[in-house]
Amino acid sequence: MQRPIYPSFRSVLADNDVVRVAGANHALGGLLAEEAGFQAVWSSSLEVSASRGLPDASILSMTEYLEAAANIQKVLRIPVVADCDTGYGGNLNVAHMVHEFEAAGITGLCIEDKLFPKMNSFVAGGQTLLGTKEFAKKIKIAKEAQASTETFVIARTEALISGLDVDAALERCRTYADSGADAVLVHSKAKTRDQVVAFLEGWDFRVPVVIVPTTYPDWHIEDIRKAGVSVVIYANHGLRATVSALRDTYRSVYENGDTTALEGSIASVKDIFALQGLDTWQKLDS
Repeated sequence: MQRPIYPSFRSVLADNDVVRVAGANHALGGLLAEEAGFQAVWSSSLEVSASRGLPDASILSMTEYLEAAANIQKVLRIPVVADCDTGYGGNLNVAHMVHEFEAAGITGLCIEDKLFPKMNSFVAGGQTLLGTKEFAKKIKIAKEAQASTETFVIARTEALISGLDVDAALERCRTYADSGADAVLVHSKAKTRDQVVAFLEGWDFRVPVVIVPTTYPDWHIEDIRKAGVSVVIYANHGLRATVSALRDTYRSVYENGDTTALEGSIASVKDIFALQGLDTWQKLDS
């Protein structure tokens, strides 16, 4: 079958005042995000790790994360943004990462300023950051390594996650932007949007800002737009919904002894066939 033609993340950003991105860890999740109307899909390292029953702690290899992102992108007509953690190691690893993800058709890459191996941002305890200059060097190398002008590199700061203040996050992001980052992602695990709003008030918008409102979920998209955010990532809601749905479904089947109670609330087999593109495949063999 012919591979779908999809726009780059850069072009999607140019065509939308706010790009809404949904987290996924496999192609079916990506298809459902696209169906819902999202403009891009986040190949989430938390989701990919969890799908393997493993912590989000740099346990899987770059190749394993790349395979997940590439499998999602193959079936979509919207771009994938790959959550590439710290770049999978040092400066040379970052260059290799860019080469490999570009070759797989991934146009959005995000790397964060924590030390390798990293631990998920929401895990209790301290987070150790790479020095500002050292991470800026990673960004510079990523941009120098790219072969396509469409490749879009997002520099993610974990300054607020690590306990530093908004001024420190601003200083880091200014340096990253000046080193070539196409956008900056400011991450917070505060229960309100206050830290992120303060960041936006201090930002000069030399490059776009990306946010991930996992812990401050009540920020409506229209207010996010007014605040000047360019990209919002709903990073793990698909995973969390899947866990709840599967837990309830399996419990119902086991406890009730049959599936009657579920049939009206779960997808039909016909729906699954449609998501698989079965009709198109059957035509090839007709």
